[in-house]
Parts: sequence; C-alpha cells; structure tokens
Amino acid sequence: MATTPPHCQDSAWPRRPGGLRRAAHGLLAAVAAVAVSLGALAVPAYAEPSVEEIEAAIDEQWREMEPTIAQYNKVRAQLKVNREKSEDLAKKLAPLQEKSEIAMRRIGSMASQYYITGPSRELGALLVSDDPNGISEDLALLNRVAAMEHKQLEEVLKVRREYEDQKKALDELIAAQDTQESELAARKKQIDAEIKRLKDSLPVTTVSTPQCPTINGVVSEAARTAIRTACAQVGDPYVWGATGPNSFDCSGLTQYAYKAAGIYLTHYTGAQWNEGRAISRSDARPGDLVFFSSPGNLHHVGLYLGNSQMVHAPRTGKPVMVSSINTMPSIAGFRRPG
Repeated sequence: MATTPPHCQDSAWPRRPGGLRRAAHGLLAAVAAVAVSLGALAVPAYAEPSVEEIEAAIDEQWREMEPTIAQYNKVRAQLKVNREKSEDLAKKLAPLQEKSEIAMRRIGSMASQYYITGPSRELGALLVSDDPNGISEDLALLNRVAAMEHKQLEEVLKVRREYEDQKKALDELIAAQDTQESELAARKKQIDAEIKRLKDSLPVTTVSTPQCPTINGVVSEAARTAIRTACAQVGDPYVWGATGPNSFDCSGLTQYAYKAAGIYLTHYTGAQWNEGRAISRSDARPGDLVFFSSPGNLHHVGLYLGNSQMVHAPRTGKPVMVSSINTMPSIAGFRRPG
C-alpha cells in the first residue's frame, strides 16, 4: 500500500494547536504595530500659537469690545446728565412741598374750626350785627378768601404733581441705565480679562545677532527678520537718499529692513509714521519704529531693539549703529509696521 509523501501529509492535515496560537499572536502584534504607527501619523504635533496669531486674537477681542466701550461711555454720560436733572428737580420740589403743606394746614384749620368748633368769633360777630348789608359784604369777603386759599393750593399741587411726575420718570430711567451700566461694565471686565490672558500668553523670543544686543522679549516673525536685516548693516555708511544694500539714510534703513520681512514702507520718515499702528512707549516692542522730531517736523527714525536701544543710520559721517534712543532729542512716538 502506498504511503502519503511527507509534504502532502503537512498540507492535508491540520497544524498543531501551538503553531496556530503562535501565528495568531504574530498577526495581532503586526496589526497593533501598524495601528500605532498610523495613529502616530494621524495626530499632528501641537504647535504653540505665534505672536501674529495671538495678536490677531487680541485684535478680534478688541473689535468686540469697542462697541461695548462706546455704549458704556454713552450710558455713563447720560446717567451723569439725568442724575443732575433729578437733583435739580428735587431742589425745586422741596419748596413746593413745603408751600403745599402750609396751604393744606391753613385750609384744614379753617374747615376744622367751622365744622367742628362752630363759626369763628369773627363770623359770630357778623351774625349778631345790626347792619345786614355789612354782614353780606363780610360773608362775601370770607368766601373770597376761602376760594383764594383753595385756588392757591390747587395751583401749588398742580405744579408739584408735574415735577413729581417728571422726577418719577427720570428716576425710572436712571434705574434702567444703572442696570445697563452694570451689565456693560461686567462685559467690559470679561473682555479685558481675555485680552490680558492673551497678552500674557505672548511667547518670549530670543533674537541674537552679532552686531546688536541679544533680545529677549515678544518679537513677531516680521520684526525678527527686520531686526536681523538692520543689524547686519551695522557699520555701513550713511548716504543721504540711499536705500541699500551697502549704504543707507535713516528711513532707507528701516525700509530695507522691513522689505526683507515682506512689508513695504515708503522711503520717507513722515510717510512711515502713518504706515504703522501707534504704540505707547510702555508697550513698545523690539522691531517697532521709533521716531524723533523737532518742533513741527519728524526728522529721524530708527528700529527699536528694546531696553531703550535702537539700530539706525544717524547722519553723514556716522555709519549704521546701535545707540540709546535717549541720546536723541524729543522722541515723537512709536509705530508698529504690518
């Protein structure tokens, strides 16, 4: 009887259980490894937001806050006017209140005397008089006096009611505006806190160049490029009207530096003043432009490096250099290009 060849036997009969388990474990391990590698590829590395992105978020928050500030200021101005009006009405009401109370007491006294204690002595004397004409005349006079008292009281009460109605409406308006002011103040506080949070999250950057001091501060990508470009020109001669690459005047240097960052500035100090956003000295950052003036005339610009230092093209006979902004007369202000 023929026997089955060993290789046919291996293919026709099942493998041993231990072999199946080993194969399954190997397959699962391979699948897991692929899944891990795919997962690693699918999850991108987290990138910190740039200065420009945070600045854009601050600008967005500020645009949201500006209408709130405008409305807040409007309500506060209206409240001031309305409170003054309310105080003025209160001053006018005080004498009217006193006058009406005096008139009320007089009429009340007359009525009480007549209806409770009987006619007054003067009226009794009239009733026993022997002169009928005199009695009639005196009674008519008393009626006229009473009518005049009543009319005066009505006039006072009418004016007082008018003032009270005005004050009531004004006080209701003030109460509504007080509520609105509180709501706007709370909204302003909320946006202020978010802007502060964003400002506090601005990344600190170190900018190191051979020709300029090392900078540690908040510096945008464009400002970093401008700083490195301007600092690379330290030692180049000042030439009036020059814009580089080997010689510069003051606005020519700042134009050249920011052109490298993709921002075009006009080759004129006065124009560059209007081509950037105004920045206070306390908020000035490395890369901002710092301007100097004589009475009625902007005459010089430099690239601010922080810590009261700038790189600039000073004048004929002095090359591009780093110096203190305090050595120049009259700082006109700071502008942030871009």
